[in-house]
Amino acid sequence: MKILILNGPNLNLLGIREPEFYGYQTLADLEQLLMIQAVNAGIEVVFAQSNHEGVLIDWLHQAFFEQFSGVILNPGAYTHYSYAIRDAIASIPIPVVEVHLSDIASREAFRQHSVIAEVVVARFSGNQFQSYGEALQFLIERGNEE
Repeated sequence: MKILILNGPNLNLLGIREPEFYGYQTLADLEQLLMIQAVNAGIEVVFAQSNHEGVLIDWLHQAFFEQFSGVILNPGAYTHYSYAIRDAIASIPIPVVEVHLSDIASREAFRQHSVIAEVVVARFSGNQFQSYGEALQFLIERGNEE
């Protein structure tokens, strides 16, 4: 089993950007935690981050062509308006899980709607790094059931 963990805009600034919402740990800290979880589960994870919408779309397509078992995606602000990312998710027949560090439902009004919610298989948010861990466990269990 191979999972792509894909992070969108500004997530490279974890630990610096708005720590009241996102905490003080870095993206490298998150990747290390998830790598430990993956090794313990006997699966492979690949990490990618971009601030560019088209690059995120290319990685989603690549995940299909490289036969990834699933994708964990934090699209950042693209969550709220990127129909291009929504269409990319809808066009690939592998499970994509939406993840957010903060609880977007309790944030500013413009952050409360996800245009990708209808095309992902699950969503985990509001639990900081644990949201990613929950998403990874979800895909592992889903993969074991198939």
